[in-house]
Amino acid sequence: MRTDLRRKFRSTPVHACYTYTVSKATDAAMTTATAPLAAPIPTVAARTMRAVAHRRYGEPQVLAIEDVPAPSPGRGEVLVRVAAAGVTIGDHHVVTGRPYLVRVSPFGGMPRPKRIVPGGTLSGRIEALGDGVTEVSVGDEVIGHPVAGAFGELAVVPVDRIARKPANLELDTAAAVPWAIAALQGLRDAGRLVAGQRVLVVGASGAVGTWAVQIAKAMGGEVTAVCSEGNAALMRELGADAVIDYRREDYTAGTARYDLVFDLVGDRSLGDLLRVLEPRGTYVAGALGPGDWLAPMVRLAAVGLRGLFSRRRLAGLLAHPNRADLTALVELVEAGKARPVIARRWALTEIAAALDVVGSGRSRGQQLVRVAP
Repeated sequence: MRTDLRRKFRSTPVHACYTYTVSKATDAAMTTATAPLAAPIPTVAARTMRAVAHRRYGEPQVLAIEDVPAPSPGRGEVLVRVAAAGVTIGDHHVVTGRPYLVRVSPFGGMPRPKRIVPGGTLSGRIEALGDGVTEVSVGDEVIGHPVAGAFGELAVVPVDRIARKPANLELDTAAAVPWAIAALQGLRDAGRLVAGQRVLVVGASGAVGTWAVQIAKAMGGEVTAVCSEGNAALMRELGADAVIDYRREDYTAGTARYDLVFDLVGDRSLGDLLRVLEPRGTYVAGALGPGDWLAPMVRLAAVGLRGLFSRRRLAGLLAHPNRADLTALVELVEAGKARPVIARRWALTEIAAALDVVGSGRSRGQQLVRVAP
């Protein structure tokens, strides 16, 4: 079975480079919605649409709900009528423009955002097909990973960045699945995880961490989750073999050693983290820690330089959303080997509050926003 899972998860390796589509460690109580969205999704396209408008950088309160021009799919793209969207730390970085490196990335823009509607993960129904698209049909229920636009009623997504939604998830809940790309590629490609290895997930209760614990177990890893005591039961429920409460125990000071450290917080020195690695273990930087200016760049450079002079592998994480990996995640969910952990479902008008929660680093699991009326 582990061999089969490994085969499903295999794809083009990810280069060792950091991206802002990763999660911070999170710890807080979870509020779970009990009812799926019941509102039907309209099927008639409009010239304008209701969306979150992002016209300048700042705290999430700079966002506004506006009527904006509806997008049209180009060649190789599909138009999706959005049911729900994930609210992620990547979205918070884009909206605030911090760390400032985001502004010169493809997700930002100078001196102001180049994409009016933010949002990078979604679920919905295909409304129209661009030229050359034959793999899907109008009306298909899908999950997707657009570059931007998920916080609007209609979003354009490259056809190679969508997959059918999991059959065992409601359409609104399925919006949480695309964010698991970071966990899958961080473990499999950057981390080169193989069955039987010991894995330490730092920031295990967050949006990426909850997926990482489950995917590492599905790949045959022995998983230790680092989180607060309040999230220990959740970690064990998700399959963690051991849990460390970082508030009571310094996880870098013990005698345990790991083959792979997947760091989704970035608040400890590289020296501390390398101390818990096996001599030929791998450290994956899924977060660069606090700071808006030089600190993230310094840590990124340190990861690269230390890797040149160490027997241990040090890698960053550059997530490459693609259909093959989205499909692998769908199959994992349908097989009952992983599930989204939803903290709360918000209305589109509450997007600023949802982003505030994500930006605080205190969101247990994932935040979703309902887009469909």
